Amino acid sequence: MNKRVVRILTLFSVLSLLLLSACGKKDVEYLSILTGGTQGTYYALGGAMAENISEDTGIKTTAEVSQASAANMTALKDGKAELAFVQTDIAYYASKGEMMFDGEIIDTVSAIGFLYPETVQLVTTEKSGIKSFADLKGKKISVGAPGSGTYANAEQLLEIHGLTMDDIQAQDLDFGESTESLQAGQIDAAFITGGTPTAAVEALNATNKVFIVPVEDAKADELIAKYQYYAKEVIPAGTYGIDSDTPTVSVGAMLVIQNDIPEDVAYKITKSIYDNASKLTHPKAALIKAETGLDGVGIPVHPGAQKYFDEQK
Repeated sequence: MNKRVVRILTLFSVLSLLLLSACGKKDVEYLSILTGGTQGTYYALGGAMAENISEDTGIKTTAEVSQASAANMTALKDGKAELAFVQTDIAYYASKGEMMFDGEIIDTVSAIGFLYPETVQLVTTEKSGIKSFADLKGKKISVGAPGSGTYANAEQLLEIHGLTMDDIQAQDLDFGESTESLQAGQIDAAFITGGTPTAAVEALNATNKVFIVPVEDAKADELIAKYQYYAKEVIPAGTYGIDSDTPTVSVGAMLVIQNDIPEDVAYKITKSIYDNASKLTHPKAALIKAETGLDGVGIPVHPGAQKYFDEQK
């Protein structure tokens, strides 16, 4: 091979590397957002966000039904999607290889940003007779779909109230299955972690008077002291037709993204989400604000998202 050919090939290699660097780590032609069950807040918001992202970035984006938080983190690690809704506590566990991830550290996923508080709701019906956590013992209780953050919330709340999964007849059901089973009398109560009002619970209230089991202040304080990603929350009177304000706790809902999505694409996605939040019709959309976008995310923020938030200062 003569020197001129070598120089040409070398120049071509350098230009190729520069081009790859300029374009980012991954050529993005399609984006998939993993949400949760069809009757949860993730799915409702995800569909609207996908439409906005498609329009603002020019990249076709769709919202996909999934098993929610923990399963979403694993799917992103495995390259099955590019974006996902995740509870802040579950994203933290994944980054540390703790709880349901047990030694399997996921460090290929970063934060887009915090969205809104996710209320941990222990839902039952007036006719069940369940009024407190003590009443759960021996009963059939849905603790969330396999791979969901709801399971961890259920386990921790039971623990604070002196119970374990062995003290109840645990049922692994998603939101829709939970409320359908409550309506049919097949279970007695269900843990549902989601932005209120949650569509599945609203549907249940159309046929049965809903009761939300309260988390008393002392128990909430005990929970927060041990698991600091929780916060106190109140479900207002009138939600699901309940008669009075109901104290409970919440974690955060956030969006995460694969690390190898180029910075410019992640920037456009972040801008689309937060700039369009006020146009979304779901009640939780009013809480999606750039000024709180970095609150409690607990994992590294994607450089493209960080660039957007830096511009808001």
